[in-house]
Amino acid sequence: MLTKNISFSNFRIKYLNKKILGLFKKLLKEENEIIESLKSSYVDTYTKKEIKKLNKFNEVILIGMGGSILGSRSIYSFLKEKIKKKFIFKDDFEFLKLNKKNKKNRMNLIISKSGNTLETISNANVLINKSDKNISITENRESYLSTLAEKLKFEVIHHNNFIGGRYSVLSEVGMLPAQLMGLNVNKFRRFNSLIKNKKVVNSLIQNVSNTLYLIKRKKYNSIILNYDENSSDIFYWYQQLIAESLGKKSKGILPIISNMPKDNHSLMQLYLDGFKSNFYTFFNIKNNFSEKINSKNLLKSHIFLKKKSLNNIKQLQFNATEKVFRLKKIPFRSFLIKRRNEEALGELFIFFILETILLGKALNVNPYDQPAVELIKTETKKFLKKTNYR
Repeated sequence: MLTKNISFSNFRIKYLNKKILGLFKKLLKEENEIIESLKSSYVDTYTKKEIKKLNKFNEVILIGMGGSILGSRSIYSFLKEKIKKKFIFKDDFEFLKLNKKNKKNRMNLIISKSGNTLETISNANVLINKSDKNISITENRESYLSTLAEKLKFEVIHHNNFIGGRYSVLSEVGMLPAQLMGLNVNKFRRFNSLIKNKKVVNSLIQNVSNTLYLIKRKKYNSIILNYDENSSDIFYWYQQLIAESLGKKSKGILPIISNMPKDNHSLMQLYLDGFKSNFYTFFNIKNNFSEKINSKNLLKSHIFLKKKSLNNIKQLQFNATEKVFRLKKIPFRSFLIKRRNEEALGELFIFFILETILLGKALNVNPYDQPAVELIKTETKKFLKKTNYR
Protein backbone atom coordinates (compact mmCIF):
# COMPACT_ATOMS: atom_id res chain seq x y z
CA MET A 1 0.00 0.00 0.00
CA LEU A 2 1.45 3.39 -1.05
CA THR A 3 -1.39 5.50 0.42
CA LYS A 4 -5.01 4.78 1.35
CA ASN A 5 -5.85 5.60 -2.29
CA ILE A 6 -3.09 3.74 -4.14
CA SER A 7 -1.59 0.27 -3.85
CA PHE A 8 1.87 0.06 -5.45
CA SER A 9 4.26 -2.82 -6.11
CA ASN A 10 7.76 -1.82 -7.16
CA PHE A 11 10.08 -3.57 -9.60
CA ARG A 12 11.49 -6.73 -8.01
CA ILE A 13 15.06 -5.53 -8.30
CA LYS A 14 17.40 -5.58 -5.30
CA TYR A 15 19.29 -2.43 -6.17
CA LEU A 16 19.41 0.92 -4.41
CA ASN A 17 21.24 3.92 -5.83
CA LYS A 18 22.16 5.91 -2.70
CA LYS A 19 22.66 9.00 -4.85
CA ILE A 20 18.87 9.29 -5.42
CA LEU A 21 18.03 10.02 -1.79
CA GLY A 22 20.59 12.85 -1.83
CA LEU A 23 19.06 14.27 -5.02
CA PHE A 24 15.60 14.08 -3.45
CA LYS A 25 16.69 15.95 -0.30
CA LYS A 26 18.42 18.57 -2.44
CA LEU A 27 15.28 18.98 -4.58
CA LEU A 28 13.18 19.69 -1.47
CA LYS A 29 15.55 22.51 -0.50
CA GLU A 30 15.59 24.17 -3.94
CA GLU A 31 13.59 27.26 -4.82
CA ASN A 32 11.46 25.48 -7.38
CA GLU A 33 8.13 26.85 -8.63
CA ILE A 34 7.13 23.42 -9.95
CA ILE A 35 7.45 21.90 -6.48
CA GLU A 36 5.61 24.89 -4.99
CA SER A 37 2.64 24.25 -7.31
CA LEU A 38 2.26 20.75 -5.82
CA LYS A 39 1.74 22.14 -2.31
CA SER A 40 -1.52 23.12 -0.62
CA SER A 41 0.01 26.56 0.06
CA TYR A 42 0.33 27.41 -3.65
CA VAL A 43 -1.51 30.65 -4.47
CA ASP A 44 -3.37 30.59 -7.80
CA THR A 45 -3.38 33.71 -9.97
CA TYR A 46 -7.17 33.60 -10.35
CA THR A 47 -9.73 34.44 -7.67
CA LYS A 48 -12.86 32.74 -6.31
CA LYS A 49 -14.83 35.69 -7.66
CA GLU A 50 -13.57 34.95 -11.20
CA ILE A 51 -14.48 31.26 -10.85
CA LYS A 52 -17.97 32.18 -9.66
CA LYS A 53 -18.52 34.29 -12.81
CA LEU A 54 -17.30 31.49 -15.06
CA ASN A 55 -19.31 28.75 -13.37
CA LYS A 56 -22.52 29.88 -15.07
CA PHE A 57 -21.27 28.38 -18.36
CA ASN A 58 -22.23 24.72 -18.80
CA GLU A 59 -19.94 24.04 -21.78
CA VAL A 60 -16.22 24.77 -22.00
CA ILE A 61 -14.03 24.54 -25.09
CA LEU A 62 -10.42 24.19 -23.93
CA ILE A 63 -7.94 25.11 -26.67
CA GLY A 64 -4.30 24.19 -26.11
CA MET A 65 -1.45 21.82 -26.91
CA GLY A 66 0.75 19.46 -24.89
CA GLY A 67 1.01 20.30 -21.21
CA SER A 68 -1.51 23.11 -21.59
CA ILE A 69 -4.31 20.61 -22.23
CA LEU A 70 -3.21 17.05 -21.38
CA GLY A 71 -3.42 17.51 -17.61
CA SER A 72 -6.95 18.93 -17.56
CA ARG A 73 -8.11 16.33 -20.08
CA SER A 74 -6.78 13.53 -17.86
CA ILE A 75 -8.61 15.06 -14.87
CA TYR A 76 -11.84 15.20 -16.88
CA SER A 77 -11.53 11.61 -18.14
CA PHE A 78 -10.54 10.12 -14.80
CA LEU A 79 -13.24 11.90 -12.76
CA LYS A 80 -15.97 12.37 -15.37
CA GLU A 81 -18.57 10.55 -13.26
CA LYS A 82 -18.39 13.50 -10.83
CA ILE A 83 -18.47 16.22 -13.51
CA LYS A 84 -21.74 17.67 -14.82
CA LYS A 85 -20.36 20.21 -17.31
CA LYS A 86 -19.43 19.38 -20.87
CA PHE A 87 -15.78 19.94 -21.78
CA ILE A 88 -14.46 19.84 -25.35
CA PHE A 89 -10.67 19.55 -25.67
CA LYS A 90 -9.24 21.01 -28.87
CA ASP A 91 -5.64 20.03 -29.66
CA ASP A 92 -5.95 18.94 -33.28
CA PHE A 93 -6.85 20.45 -36.65
CA GLU A 94 -10.01 18.39 -37.19
CA PHE A 95 -13.32 20.14 -37.95
CA LEU A 96 -15.32 20.88 -34.81
CA LYS A 97 -19.08 21.25 -35.23
CA LEU A 98 -20.69 23.19 -32.40
CA ASN A 99 -24.30 23.59 -31.34
CA LYS A 100 -25.14 27.22 -32.16
CA LYS A 101 -28.13 27.17 -29.81
CA ASN A 102 -25.83 26.71 -26.82
CA LYS A 103 -23.54 29.66 -27.65
CA LYS A 104 -24.70 31.76 -24.68
CA ASN A 105 -23.85 28.93 -22.27
CA ARG A 106 -20.44 28.21 -23.80
CA MET A 107 -17.04 29.68 -22.98
CA ASN A 108 -13.64 29.34 -24.64
CA LEU A 109 -10.54 28.77 -22.52
CA ILE A 110 -7.31 29.27 -24.48
CA ILE A 111 -4.11 28.08 -22.78
CA SER A 112 -0.55 28.62 -23.98
CA LYS A 113 2.43 29.27 -21.70
CA SER A 114 4.34 31.24 -24.34
CA GLY A 115 1.20 32.74 -25.88
CA ASN A 116 2.65 31.91 -29.28
CA THR A 117 1.91 28.19 -29.74
CA LEU A 118 1.12 27.85 -33.44
CA GLU A 119 -1.59 25.19 -33.19
CA THR A 120 -3.31 26.97 -30.30
CA ILE A 121 -3.45 30.39 -31.92
CA SER A 122 -4.57 28.81 -35.23
CA ASN A 123 -7.45 26.98 -33.53
CA ALA A 124 -8.34 30.09 -31.51
CA ASN A 125 -8.50 32.09 -34.74
CA VAL A 126 -10.99 29.60 -36.20
CA LEU A 127 -13.14 29.05 -33.11
CA ILE A 128 -13.43 32.29 -31.14
CA ASN A 129 -15.18 35.60 -31.81
CA LYS A 130 -15.33 38.91 -29.96
CA SER A 131 -18.94 38.20 -28.98
CA ASP A 132 -17.98 34.91 -27.26
CA LYS A 133 -16.99 34.51 -23.64
CA ASN A 134 -13.24 34.05 -23.97
CA ILE A 135 -10.56 33.72 -21.33
CA SER A 136 -6.89 32.80 -21.65
CA ILE A 137 -4.06 31.53 -19.47
CA THR A 138 -0.65 32.72 -20.64
CA GLU A 139 2.56 34.28 -19.33
CA ASN A 140 2.60 37.90 -18.25
CA ARG A 141 4.51 39.17 -21.27
CA GLU A 142 3.87 40.37 -24.79
CA SER A 143 2.75 37.55 -27.09
CA TYR A 144 0.24 36.79 -29.82
CA LEU A 145 -2.32 35.63 -27.26
CA SER A 146 -1.93 38.64 -24.95
CA THR A 147 -2.24 40.97 -27.96
CA LEU A 148 -5.32 39.07 -29.18
CA ALA A 149 -6.85 39.41 -25.70
CA GLU A 150 -6.42 43.20 -25.90
CA LYS A 151 -7.98 43.30 -29.37
CA LEU A 152 -10.99 41.12 -28.52
CA LYS A 153 -11.18 42.46 -24.93
CA PHE A 154 -11.07 39.19 -23.04
CA GLU A 155 -9.49 38.39 -19.69
CA VAL A 156 -5.99 36.98 -19.25
CA ILE A 157 -5.01 34.86 -16.25
CA HIS A 158 -1.26 34.75 -15.79
CA HIS A 159 0.62 31.49 -16.26
CA ASN A 160 3.51 31.09 -13.81
CA ASN A 161 6.62 31.89 -15.90
CA PHE A 162 8.74 29.31 -14.08
CA ILE A 163 6.45 26.29 -14.53
CA GLY A 164 6.85 24.47 -17.86
CA GLY A 165 3.69 23.23 -19.56
CA ARG A 166 4.18 19.51 -18.85
CA TYR A 167 4.68 20.25 -15.12
CA SER A 168 1.76 22.70 -14.85
CA VAL A 169 -1.17 20.37 -14.10
CA LEU A 170 -1.45 21.42 -10.43
CA SER A 171 -0.97 25.12 -11.21
CA GLU A 172 -3.58 27.43 -12.77
CA VAL A 173 -3.33 25.49 -16.04
CA GLY A 174 -4.94 22.36 -14.62
CA MET A 175 -6.65 23.67 -11.51
CA LEU A 176 -8.75 26.44 -13.09
CA PRO A 177 -10.38 23.87 -15.44
CA ALA A 178 -10.71 21.50 -12.46
CA GLN A 179 -12.61 24.16 -10.51
CA LEU A 180 -14.88 24.75 -13.50
CA MET A 181 -15.51 20.98 -13.45
CA GLY A 182 -16.77 21.38 -9.87
CA LEU A 183 -13.81 19.55 -8.31
CA ASN A 184 -11.98 20.33 -5.08
CA VAL A 185 -8.58 21.80 -5.99
CA ASN A 186 -7.17 21.49 -2.47
CA LYS A 187 -7.57 17.71 -2.60
CA PHE A 188 -5.21 17.45 -5.61
CA ARG A 189 -2.25 19.19 -3.98
CA ARG A 190 -1.03 16.35 -1.75
CA PHE A 191 2.70 17.09 -1.73
CA ASN A 192 2.93 18.02 1.96
CA SER A 193 1.35 14.78 3.20
CA LEU A 194 3.15 12.59 0.63
CA ILE A 195 6.69 13.63 1.56
CA LYS A 196 5.89 12.93 5.23
CA ASN A 197 4.86 9.39 4.29
CA LYS A 198 7.93 7.11 4.57
CA LYS A 199 6.33 4.46 2.35
CA VAL A 200 5.83 6.99 -0.44
CA VAL A 201 9.37 8.41 -0.18
CA ASN A 202 10.99 4.96 0.02
CA SER A 203 8.90 3.70 -2.92
CA LEU A 204 9.82 6.77 -4.97
CA ILE A 205 13.56 6.43 -4.27
CA GLN A 206 13.52 2.67 -4.94
CA ASN A 207 11.47 3.16 -8.12
CA VAL A 208 13.91 5.73 -9.53
CA SER A 209 16.87 3.52 -8.56
CA ASN A 210 15.30 0.52 -10.29
CA THR A 211 14.49 2.51 -13.42
CA LEU A 212 18.12 3.67 -13.66
CA TYR A 213 19.23 0.05 -13.20
CA LEU A 214 17.01 -0.97 -16.15
CA ILE A 215 18.26 1.90 -18.35
CA LYS A 216 21.87 0.84 -17.71
CA ARG A 217 20.88 -2.59 -19.02
CA LYS A 218 19.59 -0.98 -22.23
CA LYS A 219 15.90 -1.23 -21.40
CA TYR A 220 14.57 2.03 -22.81
CA ASN A 221 10.92 1.25 -23.64
CA SER A 222 8.47 1.89 -20.82
CA ILE A 223 5.24 0.05 -21.71
CA ILE A 224 2.15 1.06 -19.73
CA LEU A 225 -0.36 -1.80 -19.54
CA ASN A 226 -3.48 0.25 -18.79
CA TYR A 227 -6.56 -1.71 -17.68
CA ASP A 228 -8.80 1.35 -17.14
CA GLU A 229 -10.17 3.14 -20.19
CA ASN A 230 -10.85 6.35 -18.24
CA SER A 231 -7.18 6.56 -17.27
CA SER A 232 -5.73 6.56 -20.81
CA ASP A 233 -5.43 10.36 -20.81
CA ILE A 234 -3.32 10.25 -17.63
CA PHE A 235 -0.75 8.29 -19.59
CA TYR A 236 -0.84 10.64 -22.58
CA TRP A 237 0.06 13.33 -20.03
CA TYR A 238 2.73 11.03 -18.55
CA GLN A 239 4.04 10.23 -22.03
CA GLN A 240 4.89 13.88 -22.66
CA LEU A 241 6.27 14.31 -19.13
CA ILE A 242 8.78 11.45 -19.45
CA ALA A 243 9.68 11.74 -23.14
CA GLU A 244 10.14 15.51 -23.29
CA SER A 245 11.92 15.77 -19.94
CA LEU A 246 14.43 12.93 -20.40
CA GLY A 247 14.89 12.66 -24.18
CA LYS A 248 18.19 14.55 -24.47
CA LYS A 249 21.90 13.88 -25.08
CA SER A 250 21.01 10.56 -26.77
CA LYS A 251 19.36 9.45 -23.52
CA GLY A 252 15.76 8.96 -22.45
CA ILE A 253 12.84 6.59 -22.03
CA LEU A 254 10.20 5.88 -24.68
CA PRO A 255 6.77 5.64 -22.95
CA ILE A 256 4.26 3.51 -24.90
CA ILE A 257 0.59 3.21 -23.91
CA SER A 258 -0.97 -0.21 -24.31
CA ASN A 259 -4.70 -0.52 -23.59
CA MET A 260 -5.82 -3.77 -22.06
CA PRO A 261 -7.42 -6.24 -22.50
CA LYS A 262 -7.48 -5.34 -26.23
CA ASP A 263 -3.72 -5.54 -26.60
CA ASN A 264 -3.69 -9.08 -25.19
CA HIS A 265 -4.83 -10.00 -28.68
CA SER A 266 -2.30 -7.97 -30.64
CA LEU A 267 0.85 -6.95 -28.76
CA MET A 268 1.13 -9.34 -25.81
CA GLN A 269 2.96 -12.00 -27.83
CA LEU A 270 5.76 -9.49 -28.50
CA TYR A 271 5.79 -8.30 -24.87
CA LEU A 272 6.24 -11.85 -23.60
CA ASP A 273 8.53 -13.34 -26.23
CA GLY A 274 9.96 -10.52 -28.36
CA PHE A 275 12.96 -8.21 -27.88
CA LYS A 276 14.07 -7.58 -24.29
CA SER A 277 14.48 -3.79 -24.22
CA ASN A 278 11.14 -3.17 -22.42
CA PHE A 279 10.01 -2.67 -18.85
CA TYR A 280 6.37 -2.38 -17.81
CA THR A 281 3.84 -0.55 -15.65
CA PHE A 282 0.60 -2.35 -14.79
CA PHE A 283 -2.28 0.02 -13.99
CA ASN A 284 -5.83 -0.71 -12.87
CA ILE A 285 -8.70 0.79 -10.86
CA LYS A 286 -10.66 -1.03 -8.19
CA ASN A 287 -14.25 -0.79 -9.38
CA ASN A 288 -17.17 -2.38 -7.55
CA PHE A 289 -19.78 -1.43 -10.14
CA SER A 290 -19.92 -3.51 -13.30
CA GLU A 291 -22.27 -5.64 -15.39
CA LYS A 292 -22.50 -9.27 -14.25
CA ILE A 293 -22.39 -12.32 -16.47
CA ASN A 294 -25.85 -13.67 -17.28
CA SER A 295 -25.55 -17.15 -15.74
CA LYS A 296 -28.69 -18.41 -17.51
CA ASN A 297 -26.95 -18.24 -20.88
CA LEU A 298 -23.67 -19.84 -19.77
CA LEU A 299 -22.56 -23.09 -21.36
CA LYS A 300 -21.15 -25.80 -19.07
CA SER A 301 -17.68 -25.37 -20.53
CA HIS A 302 -17.55 -21.83 -19.06
CA ILE A 303 -19.39 -22.33 -15.78
CA PHE A 304 -16.35 -20.75 -14.06
CA LEU A 305 -17.72 -17.36 -15.22
CA LYS A 306 -20.85 -17.77 -13.09
CA LYS A 307 -21.61 -14.82 -10.75
CA LYS A 308 -18.58 -12.92 -12.00
CA SER A 309 -18.73 -9.31 -13.22
CA LEU A 310 -16.80 -7.90 -16.16
CA ASN A 311 -14.58 -6.09 -13.67
CA ASN A 312 -13.92 -9.35 -11.82
CA ILE A 313 -12.76 -10.89 -15.10
CA LYS A 314 -10.57 -7.89 -15.92
CA GLN A 315 -8.92 -7.88 -12.47
CA LEU A 316 -8.26 -11.62 -12.56
CA GLN A 317 -6.80 -11.25 -16.05
CA PHE A 318 -4.60 -8.46 -14.64
CA ASN A 319 -3.45 -10.82 -11.83
CA ALA A 320 -2.81 -13.67 -14.27
CA THR A 321 -0.74 -11.44 -16.56
CA GLU A 322 1.36 -10.25 -13.61
CA LYS A 323 1.99 -13.89 -12.68
CA VAL A 324 3.16 -14.76 -16.21
CA PHE A 325 5.47 -11.72 -16.23
CA ARG A 326 7.00 -12.88 -12.94
CA LEU A 327 7.49 -16.43 -14.26
CA LYS A 328 9.23 -15.05 -17.36
CA LYS A 329 11.24 -12.59 -15.21
CA ILE A 330 10.02 -9.56 -17.14
CA PRO A 331 10.54 -6.36 -15.09
CA PHE A 332 7.36 -4.54 -14.07
CA ARG A 333 5.84 -2.32 -11.41
CA SER A 334 2.15 -2.19 -10.59
CA PHE A 335 -0.42 0.45 -9.56
CA LEU A 336 -3.90 -0.39 -8.27
CA ILE A 337 -6.06 2.68 -7.58
CA LYS A 338 -8.40 2.01 -4.64
CA ARG A 339 -10.47 5.20 -4.93
CA ARG A 340 -11.35 7.23 -8.02
CA ASN A 341 -11.11 10.72 -6.52
CA GLU A 342 -9.12 13.97 -6.56
CA GLU A 343 -6.69 12.76 -3.89
CA ALA A 344 -5.70 9.63 -5.80
CA LEU A 345 -5.17 11.54 -9.05
CA GLY A 346 -3.20 14.28 -7.28
CA GLU A 347 -0.96 11.64 -5.69
CA LEU A 348 -0.31 10.06 -9.09
CA PHE A 349 0.55 13.43 -10.65
CA ILE A 350 2.98 14.24 -7.84
CA PHE A 351 4.61 10.79 -7.83
CA PHE A 352 5.21 10.91 -11.59
CA ILE A 353 6.49 14.52 -11.53
CA LEU A 354 8.98 13.80 -8.74
CA GLU A 355 10.03 10.56 -10.46
CA THR A 356 10.72 12.44 -13.70
CA ILE A 357 12.72 15.26 -12.12
CA LEU A 358 14.87 12.82 -10.14
CA LEU A 359 15.50 10.65 -13.22
CA GLY A 360 16.54 13.75 -15.17
CA LYS A 361 18.99 14.84 -12.49
CA ALA A 362 20.40 11.31 -12.14
CA LEU A 363 20.87 11.02 -15.92
CA ASN A 364 22.54 14.45 -15.99
CA VAL A 365 19.96 16.00 -18.32
CA ASN A 366 17.90 19.14 -17.74
CA PRO A 367 14.38 17.82 -17.03
CA TYR A 368 12.80 21.25 -17.56
CA ASP A 369 13.62 22.20 -21.16
CA GLN A 370 12.92 20.80 -24.67
CA PRO A 371 15.46 22.44 -27.04
CA ALA A 372 15.13 20.05 -29.98
CA VAL A 373 11.37 20.65 -30.33
CA GLU A 374 12.05 24.34 -30.94
CA LEU A 375 13.77 23.42 -34.24
CA ILE A 376 10.51 22.05 -35.68
CA LYS A 377 8.65 25.19 -34.59
CA THR A 378 11.24 27.38 -36.33
CA GLU A 379 11.21 25.33 -39.55
CA THR A 380 7.39 25.20 -39.64
CA LYS A 381 7.24 29.02 -39.49
CA LYS A 382 9.73 29.22 -42.38
CA PHE A 383 7.51 26.94 -44.51
CA LEU A 384 4.41 28.95 -43.63
CA LYS A 385 6.03 32.27 -44.52
CA LYS A 386 7.18 31.15 -47.97
CA THR A 387 4.10 29.11 -48.96
CA ASN A 388 0.90 30.73 -50.24
CA TYR A 389 -2.49 29.02 -50.66
CA ARG A 390 -5.46 30.45 -52.49
